[in-house]
Amino acid sequence: MKKVLVAYYSRTGKTQKMADYIAEGIRLSGNAVEMKKIVDIKSEKDIEGYDGYIFGCPTYHKSITKNFETFLFLVEKAGLKGKIGGAFGSSTHSGEAPGVIFDTMEHVFAMKMTNLGPFDLRENVVDSNEGIKACQDYGRTLGGMLN
Repeated sequence: MKKVLVAYYSRTGKTQKMADYIAEGIRLSGNAVEMKKIVDIKSEKDIEGYDGYIFGCPTYHKSITKNFETFLFLVEKAGLKGKIGGAFGSSTHSGEAPGVIFDTMEHVFAMKMTNLGPFDLRENVVDSNEGIKACQDYGRTLGGMLN
């Protein structure tokens, strides 16, 4: 059984719910998952030792939040080259944050990213059956890459 870190920031609680549903999908794939809010990650040592990583942040002013940007600079120090990755986030209308995170993980950190690409979900869909299933499928797909 492999272990995946789901690290996220949530302003309204919707991205946190997405993280919960994605974690369910990872578990359904037969893997273990640990969830952490980015504010609880103090050094690169706090993110070492996982087989896969999924990072999530809501879109705020058409980008990631400043604290998530700082988090990505910390992640860069962890040396995640070749690790499995994915990125997600919620939005009300534009949805750029997951793409920013995904591109950073793929091109700066040189991670092996899921072929599903970045996963954006509108806030009004997160708690619907469709939203829950989409999140679980994203987690299950990433988990399947580890098996």
